[in-house]
Amino acid sequence: MRATLRWAHSDLRTHRGEALFLVLATAGIVVSLLLAAALFGYATNPWQRVFTQARGAHVWLHTDAAADAGRLASLDGVESVAGPYPTASAAVASRGSRASAELRGTPHRPRVGRPLLTSGHWLDPAAPDGVVLESRLARALLAQPGDPLTLPGTARRLTVVGIADSAEPRYRPGEQPGLVWTLPSAVPDPGGQVIGLRLTDPDDTDYAVQRAVTVLGAGAIDEVSTWKQARAEAQGDTRLLGQVLGLFGLGALAAAGFAVHGAIGTRIRGHLRDISVLKAIGFTPGQVVRVFLLQHLAYALLGAVAAAALTEALGSRIPGRLGDAVGVWQGLPGQTVALFAVPVGAVLFIGATTGLAAWRAGRVPPVPVPRPAAPAGGRLSGAARRALGTRVPPALVLGWHKAFTRRPRSLATVARLALPLLLIVVAMSAWTTIDRFHGRPEQMGLPTALSVHADAGLSDRDARTLLERDPQVAAAYPGVEVAALVPGQTATIALRGLGTREEPYPYTLAEGRPARGPDEAVAGQGLLDLLDVRVGDWVRMTVGDRPQILHIVGRSIEPENAGRVVSTSLDTLRENDPGLRPTLHQVRLDPGADPHEVAGRLAAAGRGHLDVHPVTNPADGLSPLRGVVVGLIAVLALIGLIELLTAIGGAVRESERDLLALKAIGLSPRQITAITVTATGCTTLAAVLAATALGLPLARWLIDAQGRSSGIGAGIAQGPSPTLLLLLGTAAVLGACALAALPATRAARRRLADTLTAVA
Repeated sequence: MRATLRWAHSDLRTHRGEALFLVLATAGIVVSLLLAAALFGYATNPWQRVFTQARGAHVWLHTDAAADAGRLASLDGVESVAGPYPTASAAVASRGSRASAELRGTPHRPRVGRPLLTSGHWLDPAAPDGVVLESRLARALLAQPGDPLTLPGTARRLTVVGIADSAEPRYRPGEQPGLVWTLPSAVPDPGGQVIGLRLTDPDDTDYAVQRAVTVLGAGAIDEVSTWKQARAEAQGDTRLLGQVLGLFGLGALAAAGFAVHGAIGTRIRGHLRDISVLKAIGFTPGQVVRVFLLQHLAYALLGAVAAAALTEALGSRIPGRLGDAVGVWQGLPGQTVALFAVPVGAVLFIGATTGLAAWRAGRVPPVPVPRPAAPAGGRLSGAARRALGTRVPPALVLGWHKAFTRRPRSLATVARLALPLLLIVVAMSAWTTIDRFHGRPEQMGLPTALSVHADAGLSDRDARTLLERDPQVAAAYPGVEVAALVPGQTATIALRGLGTREEPYPYTLAEGRPARGPDEAVAGQGLLDLLDVRVGDWVRMTVGDRPQILHIVGRSIEPENAGRVVSTSLDTLRENDPGLRPTLHQVRLDPGADPHEVAGRLAAAGRGHLDVHPVTNPADGLSPLRGVVVGLIAVLALIGLIELLTAIGGAVRESERDLLALKAIGLSPRQITAITVTATGCTTLAAVLAATALGLPLARWLIDAQGRSSGIGAGIAQGPSPTLLLLLGTAAVLGACALAALPATRAARRRLADTLTAVA
């Protein structure tokens, strides 16, 4: 054991830098995996906690006021119901902020779908104007208990008495109205009603919706929302961040394992004589294997423990969503198991790859086998010999030949070096895709920047005139959005009519063509998946008691409503309902215009009649991903550096026996150094080319696959610019050459006696 420790200590002194990089890389990988676990827990558990504590309803149905919604309580599979409660749509304002809301008349605190108070108290009949706000709506209005609320266009004033969390779909500006619980007396003229169904078996949600629509009639249903939709919306971008961290963490772990495997293999080839001596003095093959295995397990364990300790101690202090996620995750039941299992799994994986390489050391014979005079395939090719006969510098020719003499070993080195570079290319593609959402939103399904709703006090013509009067408004497209029942009556989707045939709305199409003719429409990927249809099919849906049949002629990129959107022109919807009037305007701004500044001007010009909101950009929630990408690139660069140092060390050691021959033919130490530097540069260049060739299509496939699963659809991926890729490749090659220069120079200037000893 003492001899084993002395050997390990000597090896550590010789390879201090490599050991440090391995510890740092392992720490970075484990931190990435732990943050991914935290984000997954943060994405799922807060909503699940609210749903469980509130005894949330699995289905919420909005119906007209005349429907007998109470009949749904007797349906098979319905455990209990919430409501029905009278509802009315309204705009509410507080502290200069304005939002659309649903006033819900609730005589007592519900037992199903129970709002969980976070501040204030529940409704009190002694205060008939008191209301409880859903927490996200309260944040948008900057409202606290005791603050007054106004209803623009009316003289009514309400008072916030409480703020509560809800498991229902949360407030989203311009898309989903916020919930305002109030006493029934505060909803004197309800426009509809809502009822929640809690099921005995949540998997029967679609069947329960179908039965409810059958009992009440399709014409009585305005909108249907389910617990699955609410959960997916609540998880949102946080789950995507967890997926990105987990994917790159696992990829980096694989790259680190291969780098360790290559490092040990290279060191074994460089220490064959020392290993033979160890065996000659009594070391068994198992002891030799344990020397390498325990040494690298110690490095990996040190990095993993440091990562776990840092994540546990400082993770909740990370600014933004990552810190919030770690803080919530630390209070979850499975956090201790994950905090133990992730580092152990990473250490075991690195140990497995280390063991495979160390096993070769155990097979080294006690008596060194003489090395062949020349490696297989070591002769110069005809092209190389002809190049030497021209003015091509010998260092370039011999360096290229040296890099690819032993093809299996050379290809393995290129592959190990290409893997972290490939993941860096994928990370850069994720970065540029997010930049595309911000820099060119019109290419990502966001051609307009503002969504405007006018109240009854302003006609459509006057509203459009007011909007187009602003100098930075390029166009205002009138439209309407209604909920439509899909075939089978198991869910509702968003049916939009935007623009006219004379002024069509500029949809961003990924497939097919724009909807120009009668009954033509474009649809999002989420809708195509929901209905199991393709571009070119006809679909039938129901709006109230009116059927609507549309021909899907294109697939649009739809960031809203999980892609469950079918869009046509306002003229097409008017053919089915001549009395249809626009309820909103989508506003396209001039390039460079600030949406928030224009929204403020339009709201002021509307004098309380306009509800103006900037269109939500899905990339806004992915801002933490930029920091994640930078951290991942740093970890991958460390792994690539480990592999690069291994390749350089192997190249320098293998060049020692060629040193006498190269000096004999007249090459100077500088030229001999240039051979090793050129070989390293050629190997790195091959890895860069392979990483770019494989990384770009892989990144496009991964990003488009995520787009399809989220409902936005494929076609959103954006690869790095050629300039950025050229900079990455140039930096990698020049960095490799710079790292190789110093050890190559030292090897080229070694004494003759040292060279003879290395060759022996």
